[in-house]
Amino acid sequence: MPVSIRVRLCFMMFLQFFIWGGWFVTLGTFLGNTLGANGNEIGMAFSTQSWGAIIAPFIIGLIADRYFNAERILGVLHLLGAVLMYCLYTAESFDSFYPFVLGYMIVYMPTLALVNSVSFAQMQEPAKEFGKIRVWGTIGWIIAGLVISYVFSWDNQQAIADGMLRNTFALCAIASLLLGLFSFTLPATPPKSFGEKSGLREVLGLDALAMLKDRNFLLFFISSVLICIPLAFYYQNANPFLTEIGVENATGKMTLGQVSEVLFMLVLPVFLQRFGIKITLLVGMAAWALRYVLFAYGNAESGMAMLLVGIALHGICYDFFFVSGQIYTNAKAGERIRSAAQGMITLATYGVGMLVGFWIAGKITDSFAQPEGHDWQQIWLYPAGFAAAVFFLFLFSFKNERIGQHEH
Repeated sequence: MPVSIRVRLCFMMFLQFFIWGGWFVTLGTFLGNTLGANGNEIGMAFSTQSWGAIIAPFIIGLIADRYFNAERILGVLHLLGAVLMYCLYTAESFDSFYPFVLGYMIVYMPTLALVNSVSFAQMQEPAKEFGKIRVWGTIGWIIAGLVISYVFSWDNQQAIADGMLRNTFALCAIASLLLGLFSFTLPATPPKSFGEKSGLREVLGLDALAMLKDRNFLLFFISSVLICIPLAFYYQNANPFLTEIGVENATGKMTLGQVSEVLFMLVLPVFLQRFGIKITLLVGMAAWALRYVLFAYGNAESGMAMLLVGIALHGICYDFFFVSGQIYTNAKAGERIRSAAQGMITLATYGVGMLVGFWIAGKITDSFAQPEGHDWQQIWLYPAGFAAAVFFLFLFSFKNERIGQHEH
């Protein structure tokens, strides 16, 4: 791949995740403090990610893959996103905010698949090359958090009280406009399925449903959906929690999670090969339970180290469960239905699992609301207990496999 193309793909990934990390992390804090939203309303706002994930396959499978170049539809969607981001910046109430955040997520979530399509189309050896491009997305997310906390200080106590987190949407509107325009300079990526029949069955990955006849894969599938419920608590509550208990520069500190994600991604292949898929997935689930216990008993003074370790566990939580799960799905599926299988898992986890998770997180957060804030210890013990229950379900029912034996 020519250096000029590699640089453009890296910049594309950087902006793609800078935009997401630049507003999504602080969303709960902004809604609660600036727009006066309750836990249920904050859950509704976060669940727009799930609605976007559910609708995205239709946009990609029925439109992008059949009629348009991937880089062009990427550009159009990000330009629309810039307009919607500006509308979020100007919203004065939750009622006026919600339609725009729903519209934005329906526009944004398909772009996650599109940036991958544009990247893969330029690669001779995706297995070796993609990681070096994708890591720039994680760097973009990290930089967004550091900029919010340490350059603009929009997330300190006084700035939050003054409504400065509203500026995150203006920042991301500018970045989205930039990526929208830049996308039209990316290498041409013609539609993959032009002229082919591509119905609802292919789009939704229904061909992969036959995989659920395999008892092990069915258990993995159910566990993946269930573990997304405690995952939703982190996305929805971590930043408001850290901010409320007095942690300074909470958004910047939360980037520790993405740093650890990069480090544990390097460890994952060795761990998988040595211990197999069952132990790897169990370590990921155990990390979810442990991080929430650390959040429950940590604090902004003597317990700060517990909070930082809880944040840093994100690398194990995400890589050892979700990334290894994608590898397992890929190996079990075989060549013919690999794309369908990944689509089915994504729809089930980021769609259904997290939709339920955000709803439950909102209800539980509201039930422990107090005049001076929240009883965070009680709130965090719920996802800790749920993650532990999924851990034991998986421990006693799933038989270990060496995933290499399923590759075709």
